[in-house]
Amino acid sequence: MSDFCATKFGRCWSSLEFGKQPQRNQVVSETVHGAQLAAAAQSANCVTCVEENKVCKCGKDTEVLNLQSEHHAKATSSFTHSVINMIGMLIGLGQLSTPYALENGGWSSVFLLVGLGVICAYTSHIIGKCLEEDSSSKTYQDIGQQAFGAKGRIIASTLIYLEIFFALVSYTISLSDNLPLVLSGVHAHISWLPLSASQLLTVVAVLVALPTLWLRDLSSISFLSFGGIVMSLLIFVTIACTAAFGGVRGNHSIPLLQLRKIPGISGLYIFSYAGHIVFPNLYTAMKDPSKFTKVSIASFTIVTMLYTALAFMGAKLFGPAVSSQITLSMPPHLIATKIALWATVLTPMTKYALEFSPFASQLEHKLPSTMSSRARMVIRGSVGSVLLLVILALALSLPYFEHVLSLTGSLVSIAISLVFPCAFYLKICWPQVSKPTVVLNGVLIVLGALLGVVGTISSSKALIQSIQRGHSL
Repeated sequence: MSDFCATKFGRCWSSLEFGKQPQRNQVVSETVHGAQLAAAAQSANCVTCVEENKVCKCGKDTEVLNLQSEHHAKATSSFTHSVINMIGMLIGLGQLSTPYALENGGWSSVFLLVGLGVICAYTSHIIGKCLEEDSSSKTYQDIGQQAFGAKGRIIASTLIYLEIFFALVSYTISLSDNLPLVLSGVHAHISWLPLSASQLLTVVAVLVALPTLWLRDLSSISFLSFGGIVMSLLIFVTIACTAAFGGVRGNHSIPLLQLRKIPGISGLYIFSYAGHIVFPNLYTAMKDPSKFTKVSIASFTIVTMLYTALAFMGAKLFGPAVSSQITLSMPPHLIATKIALWATVLTPMTKYALEFSPFASQLEHKLPSTMSSRARMVIRGSVGSVLLLVILALALSLPYFEHVLSLTGSLVSIAISLVFPCAFYLKICWPQVSKPTVVLNGVLIVLGALLGVVGTISSSKALIQSIQRGHSL
């Protein structure tokens, strides 16, 4: 079975290690969707050695890898480090939309936000319970296979790759929305291309990032992954500074409840908590895995408080005019706004190569062993370039950030973070599960499925309506 190794956030924060001892060519992404998977880029070849109990010749130490002793030898994360790493995995793109979601759902929708945070903390806890049952399980896909065999692994992998793909589309839409504000003095136009200035700037930005997909050794840009965490936190700080010192006099009233909009915003809320594909790595990296539940409680408490504060700040400041991305509503003349916009623009630029690495590793694993490294690089780079251009085309064709993000949350994230953890837990730990716990998990599966179906239908309708309105203009 494949073993995704989590690594350090680069030299500048090497003490906050949440994975195995880093090797020469490993790298990690800080996003909720890619941290676990980015490290797979250099582990695919070693997996074959492990499975066949052969001497590893993949550029690492030439010794037989022993999975059973690996955790005890290399698990170095303390409780504090694990909390920081889990928070870093959770905070991301979703925070931009929480003020919009609260304004549209009404202030009482904060109970949905908090409730989903509590539920996701619980599903994080039961992921740890599943890992306790089988020490050879290291990843979310491993848990899927442990529960439902090969079909479980296929389902888990498919959901993960779908979430990464849609998340990258959302990141590119965010890039397209914020880039014109960052480069407000630039007027780009090419007469033979039917693209607006913002679309043209986005194309240029993506083309600038495209060569990174041809890199096989991503260690040279690994520092950007840590920078992504800093930028996510920076966005929150700049919004807080705008509320406190920005001179914005907004004190808008937030409606009590807008029930018809709840299905759509539920996808936005759940997307903000979707970090469960990374949690097995955090668990296996801990010195004392028995504290994983406490780590989950502490991390989700902090993140939920941050999201709640951000949601109320943005909704009170800008009211009904609040954008689906809070950075677009901030006063453009403020330094804090410029910092937030740059952070929002630079974040997607760090994602593409790191998020593509799991696809690339699986692709290379399928290629004939006799193929030269140059041919492998060409195939890897070509496939990555095509995928990135498809993502770019989708982002430019569907520039509706809130609907795409909501669709991603309802269609994929809720399955990864709520439905399947409960299903995996019941299947794996059935003999030890009490009847009340069975009922609880059954209710959560039904609730998650209901939210997923209703939210998917709602966000799909909203997306289709926005597309139709766009074509009619």
